[in-house]
Amino acid sequence: MAIDPGNNDGLHELAPLYVIGALPRADRDAFEAHLPTCAQCQQEVRALSPVGEALAYAAPDVEPPADLRRRVLASVGGTSSARAVVTAMPAARATSPLWGLATAASLLLAVVLGGYAVQLRGRVAALEGRLVEALARVDASERLVAEARKAASDAQVSLVVLTAPDMARVELAGQAVAPGASARAFWSRSRGLVFTASNLPALPPGRTYQVWIVTAPAPVSAGLMKPDANGVVNAIFTSPANVARPTAMAVTIEPDGGVPAPTGAMYLVGAIAGP
Repeated sequence: MAIDPGNNDGLHELAPLYVIGALPRADRDAFEAHLPTCAQCQQEVRALSPVGEALAYAAPDVEPPADLRRRVLASVGGTSSARAVVTAMPAARATSPLWGLATAASLLLAVVLGGYAVQLRGRVAALEGRLVEALARVDASERLVAEARKAASDAQVSLVVLTAPDMARVELAGQAVAPGASARAFWSRSRGLVFTASNLPALPPGRTYQVWIVTAPAPVSAGLMKPDANGVVNAIFTSPANVARPTAMAVTIEPDGGVPAPTGAMYLVGAIAGP
């Protein structure tokens, strides 16, 4: 079937067969008309031409043994009919030219397919790299979306606490173990606790800061927090249930996971002046 001259993909695939002279006349004419206009096909023909020329000599010529005629005549008893047949046998190569051409074409096809396989592996590797990059961008986008949602949620909760009718503002001062630290808390028994701190000392391994609402019966844990590399904390906590009237707020360093009652030194302390 003749190749459509307008089908460049089909014409590209004819280069190996063109090099070994295995194209039908119509396809060969179409390819030769296309070749001057296509740098890709020109490059492929140049690359394959040495291989095609070498393959023309890949099948060795095999001459029959010199005494073959004598042995054949002896085996048939020297009859005139057999002698005529053997006499008519040309001293030609035992290898068929068509077989040699088919072998050359097969070897050339193997070379071409090997080259295509290398190109395909390169394309697959490039696509895999692009896929990894795309997935990384998706992960980064999802993280940004999650962070934005959390920031919006925290802002909403902060607004609710700050506008609560029972909101109390607490200023916490650094103690002897952290004289440069300071904090501010906005506490609503009904809506929660917004807590910010700065200049907190770095935590030892396996330790965390714990916030306490100090009441007459006993301190009640409000939550756990860890500062960033600059000693800054911005945290939102849910108000503990059934808290007696608070008198102060404090911060200690405790084991990771927290404890039911303070065990460490006080790092921040502030009196609660509100309800």
